[in-house]
Amino acid sequence: MDAAYASKPGESRGRLWPEDISTFRSCWQRDRDRIIHASAFRRLKHKTQVFIEHEGDYYRTRLTHSLEVAQVARTIASVLGLNGELTEALALAHDLGHPPFGHTGEDALEALMAPYGGFDHNAQAIRIVTSLERHYAQFDGLNLTWETLEGLAKHNGPVTGDLPWALAEYQARHDLELDTYASAEAQVAAIADDVAYNHHDLHDGLRAELFSTDELAGLPILRDCFAEVDRVYPGLNYYRRRHEALRRFFGILVEDVIAVAKTNLAEIGADSAADIRHAGRPVICFSRALWADLNVIRKFLFDRMYRAPSVVEMRAEVTRVIEDLFPFFLAHPDRLPKQWRKDVDDVSDETGLARIVSDYIAGMTDRFALQCHAEFMKENGRP
Repeated sequence: MDAAYASKPGESRGRLWPEDISTFRSCWQRDRDRIIHASAFRRLKHKTQVFIEHEGDYYRTRLTHSLEVAQVARTIASVLGLNGELTEALALAHDLGHPPFGHTGEDALEALMAPYGGFDHNAQAIRIVTSLERHYAQFDGLNLTWETLEGLAKHNGPVTGDLPWALAEYQARHDLELDTYASAEAQVAAIADDVAYNHHDLHDGLRAELFSTDELAGLPILRDCFAEVDRVYPGLNYYRRRHEALRRFFGILVEDVIAVAKTNLAEIGADSAADIRHAGRPVICFSRALWADLNVIRKFLFDRMYRAPSVVEMRAEVTRVIEDLFPFFLAHPDRLPKQWRKDVDDVSDETGLARIVSDYIAGMTDRFALQCHAEFMKENGRP
C-alpha cells in the first residue's frame, strides 16, 4: 500500500498537451513505457559509462547502468511505500541526456558550448523528452507528466541561479517549480544512481585490472564485506569471493538508504507528496558515516580508475573527436541528416545553429561518433 507521502497517479498535475486517460495504464506507467520505447533510450546501449563502448562487452553501458538503477530504485520505493511506476520511469530516464563518451564527452561539449549557453546532461534529458523525440502526431517530445519532468529536472535537489538554457527554455513554457525539492520517488531514483555506479565501477575496475581485489579489501565498508565472505566461505575462489563481497557492499548501501529515509520521513511527519517537496532538505540520502566511507572509495576510484593512464589516454582521444566534430558541423550544417537540416532552416544566428549541432552530437552513440570522425578525417586528409 502506498504511503501517505507517496506520489499518487490520481493527483498528477497532468501533461502539457492534454491526452485521453488510458483505460489500463496509470499515467506514470505510460511515462515509463514511452521512455523505454524512445530512440534516446535505445541509444544508451552504445553509450559508455567509463570505458569506451567498443572496448569490451562486459563493461557497463548507459543502458545496463540505467537498468541497474531502476532495479535498486524499485526495491527502495517498494520498502518505503512509494509509487514504483514513477520511480522506475525516473530511474530509466535519468541518463537520457548524456552525450557519447560519458562525462568526458559532456566536459568537451560543455566547453564548446560555453559561448552558446553551455551544455548540461540533466537539462539535455529534459530537452530530449520535451522536444527532440519526434514521433507523435500531436506534439514534440514524449509529453510526459509534470511529476516525471519535475523529477528529471531536480532529482539532485532544487535548481536555482542561472539555469542551463535547455532547462530555462522549457521552464518558461511549463513551470516545474525548480526552487523546491523533488518528490520522494525522484530522490530515490537519484540515490539509486549513486548506489549502482559505486557498486559497478568497482566491478568494472577489477575487470579492467586497474586495481586488485586485495586493494579493495583494504577500503572502508569493503574491508568488512571481504572479512565476512572469508568467514562464511573460507577458501572461496577469486572470482566468487570478490562477487560475494561486492554483493554485500551493494546490500549495505541499500539498507543504509532505507534506514535513513525511514528516520527522515518520521522526523518531518510527511503526510503528502507536497510535504516532501517543501521539507527544506532531502529525505532520501545516505547516513553521514556511510557517506564519509563512500568518499574514501570515490577517491580511490578517482585515482586508480578515472585517472588511470589508459583511461586518461582514452579521454584525450575522445575529447579530440568531439572537438573536431563540433566545428565541422557548425561550418557544414548541410552535412547534418535531412531531418536536422529542417531545424537549421528555422534559426537565424550562430547560437541557434550551435545548439542544433550540440543536440545532434549529444545524441550520438560512441561508435557513431567514432565513425563520423573517421569519415571526417578521411575527407580532410588527416591520419
